[in-house]
Amino acid sequence: MGVISLVRSALFYVVFYLGSVFLVLSALVAFALGHEALRRVCDGWSNYHRLCTRVLLGIRVRIEGQIPSGRVLVAMRHESFFEAIDLPTVLYRPGVFAKIELMRIPVWGRLGSAYGLVGVERESGAKALRAMVAAARRLQGEGRILAIFPEGTRVPHGKAAPIQSGFSGLYKLLGCPVVPVAVDSGPLYHRWIKRSGTVTYRIGETIPPGLPRGEVEERVAAAIQALN
Repeated sequence: MGVISLVRSALFYVVFYLGSVFLVLSALVAFALGHEALRRVCDGWSNYHRLCTRVLLGIRVRIEGQIPSGRVLVAMRHESFFEAIDLPTVLYRPGVFAKIELMRIPVWGRLGSAYGLVGVERESGAKALRAMVAAARRLQGEGRILAIFPEGTRVPHGKAAPIQSGFSGLYKLLGCPVVPVAVDSGPLYHRWIKRSGTVTYRIGETIPPGLPRGEVEERVAAAIQALN
């Protein structure tokens, strides 16, 4: 099993990342053609990643529950890069809250912003939070779902992390329901040598707007750790 996983992983890195180089170059061309063209390329990259993980790594995806849509904020567990890349495949063109450091990467940051990423400045104050909310509302105005990793970073499978304070601020100011999503990609995808198996997304019960901070954080934490 170890040798098979090693060979599969090596093939995945070669095929996926070589293909990604082509798609990044395509994204640069698409950027000049407009946001719709760019979003098609980004969606294609996410779909390509799903294809590579299925064919080369033997990773299947199972979804338990109904994929959300509309004016909601999806709060997803974050165990590996799998779900970060897979977001445009499992959700339809989400507006995603991402670390501001990613948005400052030359070229990549501009492409991400054009797709619909919103930079999260954790150490900044009310002004930065208002800017994030304004960007999120523009995306909602386009009919796009919003998504966030409320733990703020990747957390190893089997461990818990506190919900970041920025999440409850966004929840309060956006005033929309939250749909928590658990995912268990860590055991298969987190390490350099990937393993075959099934990654499960479990869609939790929708949490209404307007709850106290402590309650919404507790309910989100419990729901996104349901597969932990």
